[in-house]
Amino acid sequence: MVERISAEAEAAYARIHASEDFVHLKRTFLRFVVPVTVGFMVWYLLYVLMSNYASGFMGHVLFGNINVALVFGLLQFVTTFGIAIWYARFAAERLDPTADRLRAEYEAEIER
Repeated sequence: MVERISAEAEAAYARIHASEDFVHLKRTFLRFVVPVTVGFMVWYLLYVLMSNYASGFMGHVLFGNINVALVFGLLQFVTTFGIAIWYARFAAERLDPTADRLRAEYEAEIER
């Protein structure tokens, strides 16, 4: 069953959605996420392409049984966790305060 929200809640949401703070919040979010996503995808595709077309380089043994491909693969995990930590810090500093304030405004407005 779909629950219908009240006209007051819709109006409050529309007002906040059109506010300068919300626009700034979306812009700040996208300015972080888009370049980081593109950069990570390029990094990942580099790994895939190098694995397919530069097998000699990727198979180069660095020491023991460790080759370049293994290091690249492990760096994918390091990069993923690094980006997650970076985003969490970025969101806590730059996004969450504004989002919390907008949420509080919305909740205060619909409770009246």
